[in-house]
Amino acid sequence: MSEFAGKVVVITGAGSGIGRALALDLAARGAKLALSDQNSIVLAETAREAERLGADVKSDHVDVTQREAVLEYADAVVAHFGKVNQVYNNAGIAYHGEFERSEFKDIERIMDVDFWGVVNGTKAFLPHLITSGDGHVINVSSLFGLLSMPGQSAYNSAKFAVRGFTESLRQEMLIANHPVKVTCVHPGGIKTAIARNATAGPGQDVATFAEFFDRRLARTSPEDAASTIVNGVRKGKARVLIGADAKLLDAWVRVTGSGYQRIVAEIAGRVLPAGK
Repeated sequence: MSEFAGKVVVITGAGSGIGRALALDLAARGAKLALSDQNSIVLAETAREAERLGADVKSDHVDVTQREAVLEYADAVVAHFGKVNQVYNNAGIAYHGEFERSEFKDIERIMDVDFWGVVNGTKAFLPHLITSGDGHVINVSSLFGLLSMPGQSAYNSAKFAVRGFTESLRQEMLIANHPVKVTCVHPGGIKTAIARNATAGPGQDVATFAEFFDRRLARTSPEDAASTIVNGVRKGKARVLIGADAKLLDAWVRVTGSGYQRIVAEIAGRVLPAGK
């Protein structure tokens, strides 16, 4: 039997991409699933596929930016399953735009979903994870939580914040001797719709950037990403890097220090799609 069998697993952003792949991977391993997404249509598709694999599934429309709703959702999941063992704070959105030309609302939206969504989910479920005696928080940051890119100041801010928050939380769990492991996930380019569903600042064309991302940067399938995450969780890793690009660039930043910024700026100025 899989060591995930019978575990109650919460996954946000489960309607597509890494979230859906995680749901199906864990369903095949015998986990019970609490799945949520803002898009009820794609979420229902994930739930049906997971149920076909034999999983016990609770499926809910949840906006991770709505704190009170997330707190109520956590209580509802525990009321339904009796416990929670793992929480995958995966929901996220993307935005491409120069800071100088971006609006406050665009930056706030990214922070609300990509950072505060993680904080809300962690805060809501942490007491239940501690009570379970076998808890695990898995927060999805990004390769852009390891290095910065021009045009990604909002996304970088959120993903660096997720990294810092998650690493601090792990230390607190160790000090308190709580039965909760903590993992921060840093995917590189994954073949999902995140770039196609992104918003963009003035002068930026979403379709052009998405085509560039899909053709030049997205190298890893969601299924491979999910498998890597689950294996990292099984081993209790503090950090999980997904894709050769994430591993290579993480090592490169460690070697070059702040010098990477000038190199990235020079390369990005030549290869990234130009704004209008």
